Amino acid sequence: MDTVNFRRMDEGTAADYALLGKLEDEFVEALPDRLLAALQGLKSTLAGYQIDRLEHSLQAATRAERDGADSEMIIAALIHDLGDDLAPMNHSQLAAAIIRPYVRAEVTWVIEHHGIFQLYYHGEAEGVDKNARDIFAGHKWFDSCDRFCQLWDQMAFDPDYDTLPLSHFEPMLRAIFSRDPFDPAIIGQDETN
Repeated sequence: MDTVNFRRMDEGTAADYALLGKLEDEFVEALPDRLLAALQGLKSTLAGYQIDRLEHSLQAATRAERDGADSEMIIAALIHDLGDDLAPMNHSQLAAAIIRPYVRAEVTWVIEHHGIFQLYYHGEAEGVDKNARDIFAGHKWFDSCDRFCQLWDQMAFDPDYDTLPLSHFEPMLRAIFSRDPFDPAIIGQDETN
């Protein structure tokens, strides 16, 4: 059996759902490959910068690693703008949704909010409130998101920076995205505020 027999889900049999379960497991196992391909796709998106979005992502991850960040935060820096193509107005939330099942809640929160925190560095030049992030003042991960943006994200547009290649980060990405999703020992208690 290569495909299910049903045309409506409520008509599916145990054999149908066993097949789908097997195929879904294989599909989930290939997530790191799809993420690497999506990162490669950042070479041809959002023009106007001196470097492409892949180089920006690699540079942010390189800066995070050189600053002593752990593997979860390094990979978060690598994929933080992965949503630019499909969700340009809420790319932070899309990237957070991708990484949420595999990392601690702090990392997800940082990625989910980095867009508003990043305004601190360019909002005034664009005529928007650079302090919009202040609505999160006092949040336990405010400083973590501030650090992410200040030291890694907003700094990562330098065409002369000695950036590490994607191949350097591939083993780390594969390790994180091969974890059991939503493992309470890893993600802890999710915090969305």
